[in-house]
Amino acid sequence: MNNLILFMGFGLSLVLVVATFVVWLSKDLLVAILGSAVVSLVASIFFLILQAPDVAITEAAIGAGLTTGILLYAMKKAGRYEDD
Repeated sequence: MNNLILFMGFGLSLVLVVATFVVWLSKDLLVAILGSAVVSLVASIFFLILQAPDVAITEAAIGAGLTTGILLYAMKKAGRYEDD
C-alpha cells in the first residue's frame, strides 16, 4: 500500500510539473486556463492524500471551479490568443 501511494505521488508530481510548464509556455489563453485548472485539481488530490479533506474540497471548489469560470469569462471578453 505504501508503494502505491509513493507511485501515485510521483505520477501526480509529474502531471503537476507538466501542467505548470504548459501554462507557462502557452500562448493560447484557453490552454493556459485549462492547465491552471489541472494544477488546481492535482493540488486538491495531494491535499486529499495528505488527509486534509476540508482543504481539498476548498481547493477544488475555489481553485478549479470558481477561478476557472472567472478566467473563462474574462477570456471571452478579452480574446483567446496573445498578441505577438
